[in-house]
Amino acid sequence: MTIIIGLFIAGASLLGGFAALGGKVSVLWQPWEFVIILGVAFGAFVVANPLKTIKGTVVAISDALRNAVPNKREYLDVLALLYGLMRELRAKGRNQVEPHIEDPNTSSIFQKYPAVLRNASLTTFICDYFRLIIVGNARAHEIEALVDEELQTIHRDQLKPYHAVASVADALPAIGIIAAVLGVIKAMGAIDQSPQLLGSLIGAALVGTFIGIFFSYSMFGPLAAKIKSVREGRLRTYIVVKQTLLAFMNGADPQIALEHGRKTISDTDRPTIDEVENETMSAGPSGGADNVQDLQGAA
Repeated sequence: MTIIIGLFIAGASLLGGFAALGGKVSVLWQPWEFVIILGVAFGAFVVANPLKTIKGTVVAISDALRNAVPNKREYLDVLALLYGLMRELRAKGRNQVEPHIEDPNTSSIFQKYPAVLRNASLTTFICDYFRLIIVGNARAHEIEALVDEELQTIHRDQLKPYHAVASVADALPAIGIIAAVLGVIKAMGAIDQSPQLLGSLIGAALVGTFIGIFFSYSMFGPLAAKIKSVREGRLRTYIVVKQTLLAFMNGADPQIALEHGRKTISDTDRPTIDEVENETMSAGPSGGADNVQDLQGAA
């Protein structure tokens, strides 16, 4: 929503200011200049990126427009899910937890949190590291190194759409110059015409440079920055899982382990201890009220 508002402000300021200076707004409407610039930019985008990245960019733009970053509710779901699995492991042992990990879609614990279950990548991430905990042979520092390596890979994959859109933004000024050169060539072909006609042709050619620069710095550049911001925000849930599970592996009680994860959440979205307590009351086999004092002491 903020992207649309920002583009409206930029466009209104541009056209309004140009009109206030005495310019004719109709001169800026050069549809074939738009076709040349956007068509060449899209063609270069297709050439530079594999099909998977192209599809991912469409999804990333949609996420950016919706500002689809995790909110407090989503963080609470992740924390409550982790609590349920940790409590199950502590209370019933490995054999009882393994079915939840092997098939999360049929797990009674995972089914309580459909928002987490819909995120296939996050669900796989959680199951993989719980599986390593169940095996019990890996040490906490070894798991931490492995998680860090995977997070770097996820981060690179998540930012591929950002780099793709940013490359288009960087190329647009030059593509605008290409369109302007084509317009000048057309104008030179009419050099024997009246000065009035020649002036309009040159003006139309210069619009190409304007369009390329405007799209680069006022549309595609900010859109790329928004994609990066949203994608990095979505990575935060993985950090929460990492810190929670590492604390649990190092011997912390489930409630204390949750506090390690909760503290990695941005202050604007971080749930309070009471909110986490209310969520975990029904997450594990015996609830979370019996260890509230431990959780509060960790804060």
